[in-house]
Amino acid sequence: MTPEEAKEQKPLLDKGLVSILTGAGKGKTTSAIGTVIRAVGHGLRAYVVFFAKGEKFEHGEFNVLANLPNVTMANFGRRGWIAKGQTTPEQREQAHQAIEAAHQAMLSGEYDLVVLDEINIAISAKLIEVDEIVRLIEEKPPNVELILTGRDADPRLVKMADLVSEILMIKHPFTEGVKARKGIDY
Repeated sequence: MTPEEAKEQKPLLDKGLVSILTGAGKGKTTSAIGTVIRAVGHGLRAYVVFFAKGEKFEHGEFNVLANLPNVTMANFGRRGWIAKGQTTPEQREQAHQAIEAAHQAMLSGEYDLVVLDEINIAISAKLIEVDEIVRLIEEKPPNVELILTGRDADPRLVKMADLVSEILMIKHPFTEGVKARKGIDY
C-alpha cells in the first residue's frame, strides 16, 4: 500500500489513546510488544521505534516482529545501557532520528499503533527534551494509539497520558547475580 492509499483508507481505530508503561520492574517492552501482537492480530498496522536497542542489539522480539504482517520497526541507539550524564553527541543524534521517524510514522496515516520503546530513558538521560514528546503527543492524530515505554517517565507525560502503568520491581534475579538470559530477558 502506498502512503497515499494508506491516508485514504478508513482508520481502523475510532479512538487512539496515549499509554505509558514505566517503573523499575521487568516487562515494559514486553507489555508493549504484546499489544503490538494483539493489534496486528486484529488487522491493525504497527510501527515500533526502539530508542535504546541499536541494530546490533540481539532481542528475540525483533525476530518475531520482523516476520509479522503490518509491523514496521526502526532501531536507533547503540548496544548497551545509556549512562545518565555521559551521553554523546552521536547518541543524541540517534535519539533525534528516532523521534523524527516516530513522528513521521504517527502522522503518515499508515499506522494505527506507534510504540516508542525506551523513550522515557532517552528523556531522563537528556538525549532529548521532554518538550519534543509533549509536542508529539499534542500532534497525535485521534485515531492513532501511542505507547511510551521506559523507566523514569516524566511527570508532564504522565499527566498527558490516558493510561499509565507502573511496573514495580519487588524481586529480580539480577540482584542475586543472575545475568540476562537469552530468550527470556532479551
